[in-house]
Amino acid sequence: MQISTDYTARFERAHPELRRRIAQALLDLEHDPFNPHLRLQALSGELAGLHAVSVTHAYRIVRTLRLSEREIVLLNIGSHDEV
Repeated sequence: MQISTDYTARFERAHPELRRRIAQALLDLEHDPFNPHLRLQALSGELAGLHAVSVTHAYRIVRTLRLSEREIVLLNIGSHDEV
């Protein structure tokens, strides 16, 4: 499965303390995007149609999942208030 990571480098520079947590979340997404510990959730409102997985209690990765293309596109990463 291919994962697009355009947003992670910028976020990791701003939050270096989360680098290992982000790396683990990305590995888990690659191996099993439905892994229960990622706490996958469908989003609503302005983000309807997208999904989020947890990095920590405060931070999440917003993504779209295209199973037919076997691709995960990371759209943004940040706090619940930011994304």
